[in-house]
Amino acid sequence: MNRRRAKPSGIHLTETDAAQVKGMLVRGDRQHDIASWFGVNGGRIAEIAAGITYGWVASAAPDELPAPGPYLSGKAANAAMTALAEARAALAAAERQIRTRTG
Repeated sequence: MNRRRAKPSGIHLTETDAAQVKGMLVRGDRQHDIASWFGVNGGRIAEIAAGITYGWVASAAPDELPAPGPYLSGKAANAAMTALAEARAALAAAERQIRTRTG
């Protein structure tokens, strides 16, 4: 069987990201949720947790961290964006109707 690897995502964690990862780990966030936040494979978070990468980086302060996960899935985020677009269109239509009637 001929297996092909997926193309790399192109997402690279920076030192600032690694500091946030470490802070989120200290806070008790799950590695899966942290990986979801940054859009990376969980292995990248495990490497930071184990000190394999960014071992010299200190944890970010709690006030520099995002809200705790779990975070929206791509599917849920897409559904929310669609709902927001529909709401914007409805608001614009209502505004046009008001302006037309009040001149």
